Amino acid sequence: MTARAMPDDGGSGACPAPLTERQEERRRRILRAGAELAARGGFDGVQMREVAELSGVALGTLYRYFPSKVHLLVATMRDRLERVHESLRGRPLRGETAAERVAETLIRAFHAFRGEPRLADAVVRALTFADRSVSAEVERVSSRTAAIILDAVGPGGPGAEGPPAVARVPGSGPASGSGPGAGCGSAVRVIGHAWHAVLVAWVSGRASVAEVEADIVTVSRLIDT
Repeated sequence: MTARAMPDDGGSGACPAPLTERQEERRRRILRAGAELAARGGFDGVQMREVAELSGVALGTLYRYFPSKVHLLVATMRDRLERVHESLRGRPLRGETAAERVAETLIRAFHAFRGEPRLADAVVRALTFADRSVSAEVERVSSRTAAIILDAVGPGGPGAEGPPAVARVPGSGPASGSGPGAGCGSAVRVIGHAWHAVLVAWVSGRASVAEVEADIVTVSRLIDT
């Protein structure tokens, strides 16, 4: 995926230009620094001045890439989901039905975040705090979640050959693309929302691991209806 610079369009939604190789490398350093600080101290442990120092960029440069801590941490959530997606593609699924494969995939994704609890808390809180100015990055998080689900729906799940499915979760129409599961956009959207909701419940201490897994299994059955 080609990264794009943060738009400076006053929220108009104009499509930003692709990053140069140097800009992308700088952006990756910023994301690594933000993730490192979040893993140490959670949401409150991420201070933009410290991110700038740790990543070796000027504070003003940092704000051109990420206008706020929330922007940075939502982008970190997207980055982590992309890594989880790549990891899932290398691990064949055992489920025989689409619902079983989706549940297995999303439980694996949950445990990937569970392994870094303070980071998980930070990115989930950022998503909760995100306002309209962060909508483009939130959309990318939702789209990556949908792609993870759709890969599990298809024959062989995330380990199947071919490019990953691409979908939009928040929109009102069906998921886009011609891959497996492209006609189940509503179910994918609801499952994606539910997965994020159980992650919120877990990081806030309102749901146990067993309850999260049970809820994922329950909502994943929507894919077979």
